[in-house]
Amino acid sequence: MELLYTDNRIIVCLKPAGVLSTDEPGGMPELLRRALGEDETGCVRVVHRLDRPVGGVMVYARSRMADSILSRQVQAHTFEKDYLAVLEGIPDAPEGVLADLLARDAARKQTFVTHTPGPDARPARLSYRVLGVKDGRALVRIRLETGRTHQIRAQFSSRSLPLCGDRKYGAQSDSPLGLWSYQIAFFHPQTNERLVFAHDPPQAEPWLAFFDTLKEK
Repeated sequence: MELLYTDNRIIVCLKPAGVLSTDEPGGMPELLRRALGEDETGCVRVVHRLDRPVGGVMVYARSRMADSILSRQVQAHTFEKDYLAVLEGIPDAPEGVLADLLARDAARKQTFVTHTPGPDARPARLSYRVLGVKDGRALVRIRLETGRTHQIRAQFSSRSLPLCGDRKYGAQSDSPLGLWSYQIAFFHPQTNERLVFAHDPPQAEPWLAFFDTLKEK
């Protein structure tokens, strides 16, 4: 876990893959309180979430007001979230938009694309751009326009492009999950300054083959 920025309203950090982003034992808020020298009563509030196997850039609020302001930005889509992903396969188009209805199978803890409108079907939309291709895999940069559970994983898997290491959604490889929260951008809840934080994924699988591409992006 690495701190990228902190003040009396926000904490920006790198969440390691495998750590919970939510306020549970061993989760990021607990780790952040410890890093800041605060006890369990210290205010570290969850603004957005990452799946447990996903690492990358996150922001947490240090007050109820900051949490409320940042959460409104998430709802208004002025809070921007960009991801990097390594796909098993290569998209037909070098860039595009994926728009689907997503539903959730609670028993299997999976999200899937559905073509049947209904109360459990929620619209999901993202845009992507292919940054590089190597050995039948593609490195893509993704801008999320909605934030559904497992959205990126489900939408690409439905097009026979599962993320590397994502056995839950049909991947063949056993590498760590090829999904990384690369960049976030938002307005500071106190100063209203536009802030942008970005960080490359670790020099490890499945990112190693694309590190020259990452340096050039």
